[in-house]
Amino acid sequence: MESTLVQEAKTAFSSHYSYEGSIIVRAPGRVNLIGEHTDYNEGFVLPMALDMYTVIVGGLSSDQSVCSMTTTSQRIPDSERTFQYPISVAIPPPSKPGLWHNYVLGVIDQITKQCSTVKSRPAYNLLVHSNVPLGGGLSSSASLEVATLQFFLALYPGLIHDPAILNLKQQALLCQAAEHTYPQVPCGIMDQFICLMGQEAHALLINCRLPFDTRAVPLNDPSLVVLITDTQVKHALAGSEYGTRRAQCESAVAKLEKKSLRDVTLAELQAGRDKLSDVEYQRALHVVNEIHITTQAADALDKKDYVLFGKLMLVSHSSLRDQYQVSCIELDQLVELAMQCEGVFGSRMTGGGFGGCTVTLLKQEVLENVINHITKHYPSAKCYSTKPSAGASILFSVISK
Repeated sequence: MESTLVQEAKTAFSSHYSYEGSIIVRAPGRVNLIGEHTDYNEGFVLPMALDMYTVIVGGLSSDQSVCSMTTTSQRIPDSERTFQYPISVAIPPPSKPGLWHNYVLGVIDQITKQCSTVKSRPAYNLLVHSNVPLGGGLSSSASLEVATLQFFLALYPGLIHDPAILNLKQQALLCQAAEHTYPQVPCGIMDQFICLMGQEAHALLINCRLPFDTRAVPLNDPSLVVLITDTQVKHALAGSEYGTRRAQCESAVAKLEKKSLRDVTLAELQAGRDKLSDVEYQRALHVVNEIHITTQAADALDKKDYVLFGKLMLVSHSSLRDQYQVSCIELDQLVELAMQCEGVFGSRMTGGGFGGCTVTLLKQEVLENVINHITKHYPSAKCYSTKPSAGASILFSVISK
């Protein structure tokens, strides 16, 4: 799949820019197996990198401008698929919310601000080609940010040695800052970390509190498969409600006089319930429990206890539906359909919510039956069987160092 995507990107680049690209990079999407809305509460998450990618092909240009374009027409009108500006002017400010090139510009902006080794601004062209579904909760945005950073690591001689981005953690934090400033999405650290640090045949338990340590968790049993099912819907609430949930958590923490919900035990939460509104209590209850079951789930995978892991997935989904209230009818239906099938261990919504995808752990031998059952009762669903993959990389570069 990756080689086909790369070839498509190379062909598209040369047809649009009339020369061969000298840089090719790629970054994966991700699915979060468990640990939802815990990263910005300094908790734990357990994602894996997908074998679905954002590929960028690009190279230096002689026309004294920067030109970025995307091949995708998925939810992006033709008029917004190309973005260009001369290198003689400052980096443009953020455009209207939701535009794809805000993610590219955000990374450029952070490199310019943080990286002392960047002394000049060469003219270049780049083309983005991706099979990570947009708006599906599979982190197409972080995949684009991380791929963009890889492109500039190849484009700028010496950038890889800059003190601001010497390691993968620093690179992830730069990409997170880019998303905060240009797209203005107050995301946690999970997406950028897994897009950079993913490992083949492993999920990654990430501690979302400094120093952001990680632990690779084996997910290499050939009898298992991870199934992603896309609802094909994204409700309008998704963007605004993410910020609302984050604010509700911050309000609860302040009233409980703690640094973060990571520091709150269930007993402390229950003892302090009178300090919180009912909504704040429900949001905090989800986060406190979700942090706990995420570490349990990682231990279950280590022990190959897939039955327990599946039960925890269902606990997580119920909490996201009832306490955090970020599920929707379509997500609930897909979880219910998956759980009606033999050989399914567990299923849950993944991502921010209000649409997007579910993730299901099941036996490889029943994959076809499960997909047939789901699509029979939910015909518009798109199903992807996937496996844990490696993080971002520079595939090809002939830029002189």
